[in-house]
Amino acid sequence: MPTTARLLPAALLALFALTACSDAPEPDTAAEPPAQASGEDSSAASGSTAQLDYSLPPEDFAADPEAGRSLFRANCMQCHGEDARGTDQGPPLIHRIYEPSHHPDITFHRAVALGVHQHHWEFGDMPPVAGVTGEETAHIIAWIRQEQRAVGID
Repeated sequence: MPTTARLLPAALLALFALTACSDAPEPDTAAEPPAQASGEDSSAASGSTAQLDYSLPPEDFAADPEAGRSLFRANCMQCHGEDARGTDQGPPLIHRIYEPSHHPDITFHRAVALGVHQHHWEFGDMPPVAGVTGEETAHIIAWIRQEQRAVGID
């Protein structure tokens, strides 16, 4: 069997797992991915909607963990804690549940852009994070992954 044919079932299974594990709130508009346009984010209580100005960074983008640390503290720390260890408002991201094999980087991008339904923890739904770009999210992810590796989470 050619290599590509063997990888297809694994890729489909990974896609299914990714979708099942990162259910995002349904946007009020058509099921289109976030486009590059200006838009406002609603709160979780009003049926949170996607950031319409969110886009993924280019493939050759070099994320900087130190920039990510600052961006995390400015945008994520309130719920996830100063060192991503969690608070009474949000889960720890330096945790095996968020290891790359279970929550790949795209799930972090999706959570920031679209929000996510509560599924692993009892903190409630996470709304989209207004004003954080795909490149900024990539920096944040680089810092989170660096911190995860430092404690043996790969």
